[in-house]
Amino acid sequence: MLKREDMPIFIVGAPRSGTTLLRLMLDSHPNISSGPETHFLVKFKSILGSDWRRLKRYGFEKTYWQEKIADFFSSFQMDYARKRGKIRWAEKTPKYALHLDFINEIFPESQIIHIIRDGRDVVNSYRDRWGYVRAIGGIEAWRRYILAAQKFAHTVKGERFYELRYEDLVNDAEGTMGKLLEFLHEPWSDQVLSYDSIHHDHGARYKKFTQGRRVQGEDKKNIYASRIGVGKRELGPFLKVLFSIRSGRLLKELGYH
Repeated sequence: MLKREDMPIFIVGAPRSGTTLLRLMLDSHPNISSGPETHFLVKFKSILGSDWRRLKRYGFEKTYWQEKIADFFSSFQMDYARKRGKIRWAEKTPKYALHLDFINEIFPESQIIHIIRDGRDVVNSYRDRWGYVRAIGGIEAWRRYILAAQKFAHTVKGERFYELRYEDLVNDAEGTMGKLLEFLHEPWSDQVLSYDSIHHDHGARYKKFTQGRRVQGEDKKNIYASRIGVGKRELGPFLKVLFSIRSGRLLKELGYH
């Protein structure tokens, strides 16, 4: 049986779905290190795709290059983890939800965590963060990311793929994280609930942003729930109609009302 430290963790989900919150909570666990996003693996996938005609002249099979990629990626992640006194690494890059087949080839023993959030709240967050045009694109992105991750889930064993809801994480952080840590074969630690009192390598913008959200929502908790359901209230008529047309069916299938 594999040791848990030999099972890397990947956190994926549509952008604005709570991947950063989940990353910081896991990064607060005494055993788990989850640093900044890398996006490296998407670039490596491109190299093994569009540039394969050049690489294959070396005479090595693709599996050789995949092993080299895994060695490189694991080496700096583990160096970073050990520097922080941790024994296991996690990588949070939302975009990896679209490339899980490749990640599975590189890290066949990895555990994938997929976080889902109400698509209307996701689109509303897109608009607040990046503007109206990006919000329109966010409707398609939300559906595409979820369908890609769930399609991949059907190809792997249950102990390797775990799906959770942002709303559950916010409303019942202890219960939700308890189940997740059980899936990861990790012991419970209260530190995951006080993530904001622990140092993380992230930009100052995120801390300022979350503080602003707490003030705006009059919610002083470190894990605030004031943004749940905001899409229902704040999305304009056009975005609501477009979302209903393009992603309304999936929203209902996921149990959102």
